[in-house]
Amino acid sequence: MPKGAKYGGRQKGTPNKVTAEIQAIAREYGPDAVEKLWRIAGKSKSDSAKVAAIRELLDRGYGKAPQSMTLKGDPANPLMIVSKDQKDAAVKAATRAGS
Repeated sequence: MPKGAKYGGRQKGTPNKVTAEIQAIAREYGPDAVEKLWRIAGKSKSDSAKVAAIRELLDRGYGKAPQSMTLKGDPANPLMIVSKDQKDAAVKAATRAGS
């Protein structure tokens, strides 16, 4: 991939027109969809269908539950969060040192 400045295309944060159209259509049918999920959650004979419907309703109403992650490593060499520039500089330095 070429490096340097990027020209052309959508500006960062500008939604794709097709995506915006699909979202508008989905929002139009949103209240009906929520009502149907509510009916499934209350009246379905299948427990898995009830759970799926309830999960969808909660995800839409409150957002998805955050995912946690456990990292294990050597306490003497902890993980570090670095920027891409810092990583690139470290790779360059290591490359020069190995030459």
